[in-house]
Order: sequence, then C-alpha cells, then structure tokens
Amino acid sequence: MADQSRLSRQEIIRRRQRGGFVGRRREISRFMESCIQAPESNSFEFLFHVHGNAGVGKSTLARQWEAMAREHAAAVTTFVDDDIHDAVEAMEAISIQLARQGCALKKFDKLLMTYRQRRHQADAALEGLGPESESGIDGAAGSQTASVSGRMAAQIGLAGLGMLPGVGALTAVIDPQEVARGADRIRAQLSARLASHTDVHLVMKPVEALTPVFLEEIGDIAQHHPRLVLFFDTYERTGAVLDSWLHDIVFSEDFGTLPANVQIVLSGQGRLNSAVWGNWLNQISEVLLEEFTEEESRALVAAKGITDSQVVDVVLGLSGGLPLLVDMLSSIGPAAQKTLGDPSDTAVERFLRWESDPRRRETALRCAFPLQLNEDVYRAAVSEASADDYPWLRGLAFVSSQAGRCRYHPTVRSSMLRLQRGLSPIGWVEQHTRLADSFGRWRSSAESTLACESNLYWRDAVWREHRLNESYHRLCAMPRTAVAEVLEQIVHAADHGVATLHRWAQMVTQAGHDSDDDALLVWGQRLESAGEQSDGALSALSILVSAPELSAASRALAHAVRGRYYRVTGLYEQALADYESAQVLAPSLVQAFHGRGRTYQLMGRYDDALTDLNHAIGLSPGKGGFVATRGETYRRMSRFVDALADFTRAMDEDPQAWIVGSRGLTYRQIGRYPEALADFTRAINADPQDDRFLGSRGLTYVLMGHWNEALDDLTQAITINPNNAWAVGCRGLAHQLMDRHDEALADHTRAIALRSDYSTALVCRGVVYQLLGRYNEALADLNHAIAGDHQYETAFTERGRLYQLMGRHEDALADFTQAIAINPGDGTPYYLRSIAFQQLGREEDAAHRQGIIRTLTEEAARADRESPKVRMKLFLVFCAQAEWANAKSQLNRALTDAPYPLLLAKSTLDELKHLQHVLPPSAADRVTPFQEQLQRVMAQLRPPVPRPSA
Repeated sequence: MADQSRLSRQEIIRRRQRGGFVGRRREISRFMESCIQAPESNSFEFLFHVHGNAGVGKSTLARQWEAMAREHAAAVTTFVDDDIHDAVEAMEAISIQLARQGCALKKFDKLLMTYRQRRHQADAALEGLGPESESGIDGAAGSQTASVSGRMAAQIGLAGLGMLPGVGALTAVIDPQEVARGADRIRAQLSARLASHTDVHLVMKPVEALTPVFLEEIGDIAQHHPRLVLFFDTYERTGAVLDSWLHDIVFSEDFGTLPANVQIVLSGQGRLNSAVWGNWLNQISEVLLEEFTEEESRALVAAKGITDSQVVDVVLGLSGGLPLLVDMLSSIGPAAQKTLGDPSDTAVERFLRWESDPRRRETALRCAFPLQLNEDVYRAAVSEASADDYPWLRGLAFVSSQAGRCRYHPTVRSSMLRLQRGLSPIGWVEQHTRLADSFGRWRSSAESTLACESNLYWRDAVWREHRLNESYHRLCAMPRTAVAEVLEQIVHAADHGVATLHRWAQMVTQAGHDSDDDALLVWGQRLESAGEQSDGALSALSILVSAPELSAASRALAHAVRGRYYRVTGLYEQALADYESAQVLAPSLVQAFHGRGRTYQLMGRYDDALTDLNHAIGLSPGKGGFVATRGETYRRMSRFVDALADFTRAMDEDPQAWIVGSRGLTYRQIGRYPEALADFTRAINADPQDDRFLGSRGLTYVLMGHWNEALDDLTQAITINPNNAWAVGCRGLAHQLMDRHDEALADHTRAIALRSDYSTALVCRGVVYQLLGRYNEALADLNHAIAGDHQYETAFTERGRLYQLMGRHEDALADFTQAIAINPGDGTPYYLRSIAFQQLGREEDAAHRQGIIRTLTEEAARADRESPKVRMKLFLVFCAQAEWANAKSQLNRALTDAPYPLLLAKSTLDELKHLQHVLPPSAADRVTPFQEQLQRVMAQLRPPVPRPSA
C-alpha cells in the first residue's frame, strides 16, 4: 500500500527552491510574524502592499510569501496577476484557484454563470432584438396604457402582466408607463427582458450583485481553514480597475464582511492611489522593496556557486543590486564567467552569455516577441530546429509560468526587444509578421467553429485572445499601416464591454512602448484613460469618432456603436444624430439603419421605424434578428398578421429561442393560446432550466383557466429562480383567480419584496385586500402604485372602485375621470363613472354615454379577436345603465364567441359582485340572473382545483 504521507515530486521541488531563497530577510521575517499572529490581534497585518521598481523581485517575494503561508499557516491561497481586467474576472480567477484546492465557491460559480447568460441575453436584447414591453395581456401592443376587459383589469390588475421575450425569451412584469417615463431607461429596458429585478441588478451592476455571494463563500472557507491569503500581483496594471472593489470589501460593509483571518497582498510598482485609499493608508502595511544590499547580492552570488572574487565583483557592478540581474548573471556557466566583464557586451548579451548554444540563444531572443507564450506560440516563434526546447525555455530564470502559460520578466523582455529592434529592423518586422500571421490562422480556425455572424465573434474569449495578439504584432510590425484597422477593432472592443476595451487599450500602449512609436503610445494612453471613466465605452467612442486615422467606414461604425449606447440609455435624439452621421459616412452601413429603426420603434415612430428596418433587411436579407425587430414593430402597431409572418420568417433564418418566444407572445395576445403554448413548449425543450419560458407558458395556462398546469409551470419557474418576481406575481394571480386569497397575498407580498417598484403586484395585492374587506391596506397599496406611476390607469380605476365601496363617491368620480383621461379607449372606467354619477345624484351627459357604447361596438366589429372581451365590456356598460335586454344580448354573444370563456366568465362574475354593492337595490336584483348564468358556465368549464402549491 502506498504511503499517503509521501510528498509529491512537485512539492519537493518547490521546497528546494524555497530553501535556496536568498535575501529579503526583513520582509520574510515580517510576513512570518503575521503567519503566527492571531488574526484578531491589533498588530496583525491584514493588508500588505509590496511595491518597488521593476526587477527588484516583487513577484518573487510574493510567491515566497505564498509558499510560507501554505507551509507555516496551513493557508489556502490564490494568486492573480494582470490576466484579469475587472473585479468580476478577479473573483472568477480566485474561484477557479480555490476550486483546485477543494474549496469551490459553488453559489458564486452558479451566479457567475447566470450573469454570463443574462449579460449575453441583455446585450443582444439591447441591440434591438425582441419587444420592448407588452401593454397588457390582451391589449393593443404599443399603446401607452393597457386595454383590458371589465373585471379582468379591475379585479385582478392585469394591466401590466405579460411575457416580454428578448434574447432567450426573457420575461418580466412591468407597467407600460414605467418604460414610457424613462426615469432609468436602461433599467426599464432590461426589466422588459429579464425575469426579475435581481436579474436586472445582476446585469447592470454585476460587482454589486456578485461580491456579496463571493464574500459569503469566502467566509465559509475562512471558517474551515486557519488562513486565507489573496495575492494580487502586477498591481500597477490592475489597480485602476480593482482599487475601489478591494477598498470596499476590506474597509466597508456594503457587500458583507471580510473574515479576520483573510489576508490580502498587493504587489506592484507604484504607490496606492490616495484618492481611493487615503483615509485608510495607516491600516495598510507598506513594504518598499529596493535593490539588494551588497551583502544580499554577495549571498545570492555565493548561493549560485560563484567563488571567483573578480567574477563576483563584476556581477555586483553590472547588476547594480537589482535582484533579477544578480540572479541571471550569477546563473552563467564557468566558461561564460571568463568574459563576463567584456565591455563590448550589451546588457542582453550578458543575460544570455551563460548559454553557449547559439541556437538556444537565438530561441530565447525570439521568444521575447510574444506578450506571453504557450507551446503553440513558442513553436510559431522559433525555428524548426528549436521546436522541442520549450521545457528548457520555461526553466530560464527570467521566465515565470502560471496556468499553462509563461512570460518573460518585463525588464528582460523590454531589453531584448530594444536590442533586436535596433540590430535588425527587417528581422523585427519579419518576426512580428510571422507571429501575427500565426495568430491570424488560429483566429480563422476559431471562426470556423463559431456558428455566428462576424460581429458576434467578440463574445468568444478564445477568438478575442487570438485577435488581440494578432493586432499587437501587426502594430509592432507596421504601426502606421495597422493602426487604422486596430482602432476599428477597438470600436468593437468598446461595444463588447469596458473590461475588453481596457485590455485592448493596454495592448496598444504596450505596442507603442515595444515598437518605440510615440503615436501608438499616445493612442493607448488616451484610450486607457477613457476606459477608466465611469462611462468608459462612451468616452472611448467619443475619441474614436473623430480619429483621423480611422477610415470613413470605421468612423461610421464608431458612430453606430455610440448611437446604440445612447439608445439604450434613452437618449434618443443623440442616438438619431449618431446614426445620421454614420449614414453620411457609410450610406450602406446596415447597423446604422437597424439601430435608427430600433430607436424610432422605441420612440413610437413606427412608420419611420419600418422604413429603416425594411432598408436594413434589404441590405442584409438573411439577418433573422432584423426581421424579428420588424416583427416586433408590427406587433406594437397591432399588425399581428404581419408580426407573425416576420417572426416565422426569422425563425426559419435564425431559429433562436427568443424569436420563438416573441411569436408565442404574439399568439397569446390575439388569443391563439394553443399556438402560444406550442412555441413556449418548444423554447422550454431547448432550455428546461429557463424560468422565463416556464413562467410564460404558466401565464398562458392562467389565461386559459388551466390552473393545474399554470401552477405547475409557475412553481417550477420559481424553484429554478426564487428571485423571479414576475413568476411569483403570476402565481399570485393564479391563486387570486381561484379565490385562494391567502396564497395570493403571500405571493404578491413576496413579489413586492423582490421588487419594491412592482406596481402591478401592488395593485393585485390591493385588490385582494379589498375583497377581504381590509380597505385601509388596500388603499395603501393603490396609493403606492399611483405614487410610482401617475399614468397607471388600472391603479386609478381600482382605487376609484375602492372609494365607491368606502362611500367616498367624489374621490371615486375623480379617479374614474383620471383613468378615462389616461386611456379613453377602455370601457371599464366609463361604466363605473356612470354608477358614481348615479350615487351622487348627478346626471351624466347622455351623448357621452352613447359615445362609449358606440366606441365599444365599433371596436367589437373591427377586431374579431377582441370581440368576446369588448362585448363583455358592453354587457357591463349596459348593466350600469339598466339596459337589460342589450346587456343579455352582449353577454350571450361574448360567451358564445370566446374560445376559452372560463377566465372571462370568472372576471365578469367578480365584476357583477361589485355592481351589486354599488347599484341601487332594484337594479342589483336584475343582476342576479346573469350571475347564475355565469356560474353555470363556470361549473361546466372549471377544471379540478389542485392542492396548494409549494
């Protein structure tokens, strides 16, 4: 049986290396002291900042500290460097390393995966795909207020409920006026596509959403281990994007608390930004690394086996005490030591003099060209004869390895590049071109595996990495000719996100430095500064739109991308101006036509939108997303036949799930519930864990009166995503329709807790309170809903109805009048206002009464899909006006024509109950036969009531 206590070969090697560590005794002792101190001690150093010039050994010391933390403090450690470009990437890198040590952050990883999915969906949705909102369950899409029938709106507050498919058929419940107000346009648009307020927050503020979960699980790990140490190396490059986040998790409780036994080590060249850390600098343990003392330098030389005093003096003189150079110059072989002091040698030649093989010497120089290496990049950089020497290269003193890749120390790489640029300008261009071509081939190979359009390649991390390296080498080889193409790529990088923009800006700065090109250096620095602004992408694009280096076509693209940013933030006029500029520069730029068409759609200028979208489709006839956007425009115009045709065509060209969901929504709006169910089921089959599709199908079952199926789908959706306020609200609605008021109250209250501005849930809960006779609580909810949205017609109608029951007839009359002013096309507040006039003993103008009857009659005749609902409105109007024969006629026709009359009968029966409370007794008695008729219909149609859902 194998001895489980035996060390691995790798651990033995690491211990040997640590045993040979020379110098930095003071710093080693300082960290060792922290390893044995109690974390709760006032003298415990919990945040180190190691800083000093390049080459003084900051990374080496940090690695030594990491090894000490593991060995002497039984610590779990992580080590990240400049491969990360924002706080989200930092948390992800830490999570990956912790998982390798058996400390997986499962909740964080799950939420991060959700973020990636929602971000992808939201990015595409904000590009203009999918509907903006649904005005009501059965109302005319695109109208500013819902048009819903009788008690269906008043009793259960359906005005804002709807399935809102964006990319991935994202769904939400929002009031249409919320979007129209535009108080926070991005949030409103995402709320129209994401399933819950939590998802919107996750997409808009991922650091705020992810960090609490990250810290919670960090706390769990720290509770089960003596120490957890997080190292952040090369902080001079990452500090700009990590400073605020690290400051907050250490010194504030905004995201939660940090366990006392968690240490953080920052390692970089400069001092910390006093604007961020200034108030807490006295809490930070500063460790300034300087060049080795002569004693430390001699100790390192001796450790390398050099005893010749002349050679030792030369090493000390050449290195200047810089630990990196002391180490490298001490590693030369005996033969090289004899000529070490040759004054004709350059610094780089001294670095490599220990290597007697000229082929390997050339290999080391060639491998300085890439930003970093793996074996593929190595083979592309070197001659065929050196193809198998990659392990040798990785063992060089100035090469560090991590996560399967390696890179040169910046000081050594910079010196080697400067040497080669000066010695052989032609060789410089040839080597960079060779590497650029290699990355270009790998990029093309990645494209062949990506089943998407060229502008979507940016979503693939592997493709982005190849594209960035290809661009770097093109810039180094031919700065003047490559800059225009690379700046165009940066337009796409800005469109992809600030982290990607920041990485590309750093790449341009690096290319400017390595190629000694001042123009490139200025470009990189300007873009880096722009990316660090709060509106980084917009700032960068505003620089790029006026860049003389860009071609007219590239500037047009920059205008179109900036127009998109303006559009999704609700700055429509600025968006239109950018799209106009783009079209002037590039008359055939399809993104400009589609973007302007989408902007017109959001502004309600549907005819203008159709003109631009038709043009975009003509320029790119196979673009399913453009066709779907036009379909959404038709849907908002209530041109449902055209909308269905476009959605169906888009599905044929690009069968994405969100398009299926859009068509399902359209089917549901026109009452074709079986087709809607089929589309939602197809989407669910594609992704059974997508809670939005399940919720959408569940709502369709609600409208059909299929309670079992509705509760099953909605409960499953909530199980998958407990924060899906929309699904919780829909389940509350189902309970409400089933007269299960306690369950309805519980769900509506939970939905409001998840989303405090959820006006529809407030109205629904207010209605339940009203039915239970809890009028004060009902009034509080309705007041809250109206305070949040002064154009919410149904809230005014419901509050007016409540005032009627409370005997506050003047207040009721005012609310019904306001509801009519908001939406003159809805019959519900008209007949309720007629009753209010009767209760006050005032006559309503007869012509006005006849006008609403005429309007509703014409609507019923004009739109067969609305006929049952409109006729039910007419039935209630005639009841309010005591025209009983007309009322009976309209009720019979409505029940005969409705394909799924259960819900319609239920809502109308509830409406009649209200009328009995507010009509004069003689009129109230005439309502009874209608109630009995509706009860018989429901008894024949109602499916079995299920057990209460979990």
